[in-house]
Amino acid sequence: MKLAFSTLGVPGMPLAEVAGLAARTGYHGVELRAHPEEPLNPGMELSERVDAAEQFKDAGVEILAVAGYTEAAAPGADEPVLAELRELLTLARDLGAPYLRVFPGGGDQPAEETDTVAARRLAAVAPDASDLGVRLLLETHDSHPRGVDVARVLGLVGHIAVGAVWDVLHPWRGGEEPVATHAVLAPHLGYVQVKDIASAEEPAPLPLGEGVLPLAECVEALSRAGWDGWLSWEYEKRWFPQAPELPGLLEPARDHLSWLLAQSA
Repeated sequence: MKLAFSTLGVPGMPLAEVAGLAARTGYHGVELRAHPEEPLNPGMELSERVDAAEQFKDAGVEILAVAGYTEAAAPGADEPVLAELRELLTLARDLGAPYLRVFPGGGDQPAEETDTVAARRLAAVAPDASDLGVRLLLETHDSHPRGVDVARVLGLVGHIAVGAVWDVLHPWRGGEEPVATHAVLAPHLGYVQVKDIASAEEPAPLPLGEGVLPLAECVEALSRAGWDGWLSWEYEKRWFPQAPELPGLLEPARDHLSWLLAQSA
């Protein structure tokens, strides 16, 4: 498996510095947060996108994904959501990123309704994603925290260009065992986000291996299935400013993930 980290852990860091940090600490790739407050955003000129792609290429680091914040099941009209998805898909294509991450965002609406809305919108842009060579991935998050929730939507979409991100936190908080999450998401899996916290009531990020999340069980489920994809560390420094800085934690986290992979081999 390949290892990446998310720029959610280094908010505002210039892209050239991110690429250099990944190269120095032994990561194969980076998950780039796309947001107006970040250096990476849909408002970038094409020349800026090309420059960013070249910076990562020169550093020998892959751009794993553009991590967008579009909510596929958000209330309201379809067209603004579809326009945002297409804009982000183009950004990912221009950067050479194989994946675009999006959220469900169904709020408190009935599950059947949010499933239908999300599936309709994702299916509408699936041909665009396919044409651009980018796979659109729905994350286990908010209104669809478990693998079984995301899998319901993907079953309705039924297109290879639309898959899943397995964020290990939310299925665990929803009472779904890692082996069960993997079983339902395996046909759709793009990549896996790993993280650690002290407890379900204390979500501040911890160094990998110092918290309660079942990382070993997740890695074991993937290894047993022969999966050879990406593990991306999403350290949520942006939402917890008091958390320790990410750069000094990257090498120990890499070593911990490598140890988990060796143990599960």
